[in-house]
Amino acid sequence: MSNKGKLKEAFDVESKHGAFYTGGNLEWLEDTLYCQTNSKINLLNIETGLIERSIGEESAEDADTIQTFTTTGQQTVTSHKSGLMKLWNDKGELEKMWKYIHKGPVARLAMFDGKLASGGCDGVVRLWDLLNQVCLLSLRGCQGVINVVEFHPQENLLFASGDDGKINSYELSKGDLKLIYAGHYSKVTSLVFARDSHFATCGRDKVIILWETGKPEPLKIIPHYTAVETIASLPVKFKLPNFKSDPNGIYVASAGEKGLVQVWDVSNAKRVFTQENSLVNEASEEGGLAVTLMRYDGKSKSLAIVTVDHNIVIHHLKSFACLKQFPGFSEEILDVAFVGKDDSHLAVATNSKDIKLYENATMNCNILRGHDDIVLALATTPANPNLMLSSGKDNTVRLWKFDYTMTCVAIGLRHTGSVGSVAFSNTDYNFAVTVSQDMCLKLWEIPKNPKIETSLNCLQTTQAHQKDINSVAVSPNDKLIATASQDKTCKLWSSNLELLGVLRGHKKSIWCVVFSPVDQVVLTTSADCTIKLWSISDLSCLKTFEGHNASVLKAAFLSSGMQILSAGGDGLLKLFSVKTSECTCTLDRHEAQIWAVAVKRDESGFVTGGGDSVLIKWKDVTEELKLEKIREAEELALREQKLNNYLADGNYRKALKEALRLNKPHQVLKIVQTIIKNEDSGLADTIKELRNDQKDSLFKTAIHWNMNSKHAHPAQLVINILLSEMQSENFTPSGFSSALEGAIPYTERHMKRLTQLMQDLQFINYVVKCMKPHSVI
Repeated sequence: MSNKGKLKEAFDVESKHGAFYTGGNLEWLEDTLYCQTNSKINLLNIETGLIERSIGEESAEDADTIQTFTTTGQQTVTSHKSGLMKLWNDKGELEKMWKYIHKGPVARLAMFDGKLASGGCDGVVRLWDLLNQVCLLSLRGCQGVINVVEFHPQENLLFASGDDGKINSYELSKGDLKLIYAGHYSKVTSLVFARDSHFATCGRDKVIILWETGKPEPLKIIPHYTAVETIASLPVKFKLPNFKSDPNGIYVASAGEKGLVQVWDVSNAKRVFTQENSLVNEASEEGGLAVTLMRYDGKSKSLAIVTVDHNIVIHHLKSFACLKQFPGFSEEILDVAFVGKDDSHLAVATNSKDIKLYENATMNCNILRGHDDIVLALATTPANPNLMLSSGKDNTVRLWKFDYTMTCVAIGLRHTGSVGSVAFSNTDYNFAVTVSQDMCLKLWEIPKNPKIETSLNCLQTTQAHQKDINSVAVSPNDKLIATASQDKTCKLWSSNLELLGVLRGHKKSIWCVVFSPVDQVVLTTSADCTIKLWSISDLSCLKTFEGHNASVLKAAFLSSGMQILSAGGDGLLKLFSVKTSECTCTLDRHEAQIWAVAVKRDESGFVTGGGDSVLIKWKDVTEELKLEKIREAEELALREQKLNNYLADGNYRKALKEALRLNKPHQVLKIVQTIIKNEDSGLADTIKELRNDQKDSLFKTAIHWNMNSKHAHPAQLVINILLSEMQSENFTPSGFSSALEGAIPYTERHMKRLTQLMQDLQFINYVVKCMKPHSVI
């Protein structure tokens, strides 16, 4: 059911997607990826694409930076910049912490069978007892930074390697250096164990070496011809495209600077599979290592490949198809747009030349490559949700078509400056408009059946403004075009780019322009912190909306043009009523300016992104809140009726419980006074039957009564009974000390008043006794 005609009152966060992996170690256990960030470990559920929970501190300026970590699922150990190692349980709770006593940072951690090994930048490997946090052994012999630390799964051995390319194996009972495996000529980057006491190593000397435990000579030296950054051990039985494993072979997968995954039978020094294409080939062209980590999961029979740009790509081993892709870290989010039928996908332009295309349901991501510089703007059309326009700092406009996958089908090359905004026609997708830093407005023809990489035809061009143009919009009937510029003006154009009028009134540059979906009005947002509504017919300013304390960067109409959703440079979202010009709702979840807002076609929610690199999905909860209020009102009426029934029946004990539950202190007072009046010991018996939370509520209520001298008597009785209960039972009211301190002055005042009253009564009695003999005479 569409929500377009209904006024919105409240929105809530449906999900929040920020940076969950910023480099460092990554572990894969069952359906969860343990991803390292600056100050915490995020647990990413692969099925849902959501962060289930985190281990560590929230990101802050004073947060203790994590150097590296290791985990078994039940226990996680992190090393920190402060010189501490911290042990966390499976619930993410900190159990213990201790000094790691390395001279310098810890580079590697490994955990096995209750023991922890730490490799430092000082060339020392330390073995720790996790139960007592005691350093059992200090293992020396490596040179430079420890790059590899691994426990042997069967034998009581620990393998470690530094910068010299040698691999040392240590016997763990006494810490003796048992053997040195010398075969590499540069740093060893990865070590994995295979069956039958074999293990394989790789390095930046462009070779993979197969070793047998206990023998210092390599069994096989396999030339890789490219620097290898990571290898992963594969099971005895597995399948690859056009390949089936030999049970007698030893197989590893490798990846490095070329970004391509290769599978090797290291026992026969034979390459059996090479990935045909890579999602990260461009990284190698820039000279960096394309792949930094690789993890194999036996349950799903999949490989997780971690790239230098913090993308996590999961391939199924049998078909080597890309199952999922998760961007671990995105730069500033500059624009967002819904794509596909029923808003099935979400396109996101970050501070990058790549566009991220997410599946809305799973947040699985595909990377769209094509632009040569940062992508600045995205646009779609209701006439065809499978088409999308993008523009960027490479001065180009690209047309994308979605058909299971998103493909670039056309390119426009006529601008001479960064293209900052694009817009589609609405009734039909036959044209598009773009604006640029070259101060030009261009009209483009959109072909009905474009071929791959065809050129877009520019129909018309005009110099629209005297300064950079920030935004462009097309009216719902495609007859008008509006442009907003840094020159503080908004201009209206006909469909053939004839100037129809200029809207003047903003004191600073205009960031965004939007046409109303139903009325002959246009909306502008400005750096002067205001939103203005303009009449198209006479170019007059109809209304000015104020409320933001920073530049208003983006806006959209909701509820058939009756409401305005705006986003500001202060990180706030505001919902304005067009009729009353009042702000009816303010949403504060972003920590920096909000550059992007995309509303769903049925207006059931929207998505925002900004300078904090966080993508937030919002949902309309107006109806849910209304139903909740109705349910609460019905429940309240039912409880009040029960209370009245108890009072009518004289069941004061149940009536007291119900009044406490309803939080009605005056009604509670009347019931307590009635109980005191009817029964001398009934009050103490009634209070004893209350639950601890009810006693807590009654104590706070009695403290409040005690402030009034009229109610001091029942208040003192209740407080006295509850103090006796505290001595006999395990019950302590919340905020007991502060509440009691607040009650003492009033109690002293009541005591003085009663003492004075008793003195007055005694004096009256004395006077009366003295007068009696005279009255007899």
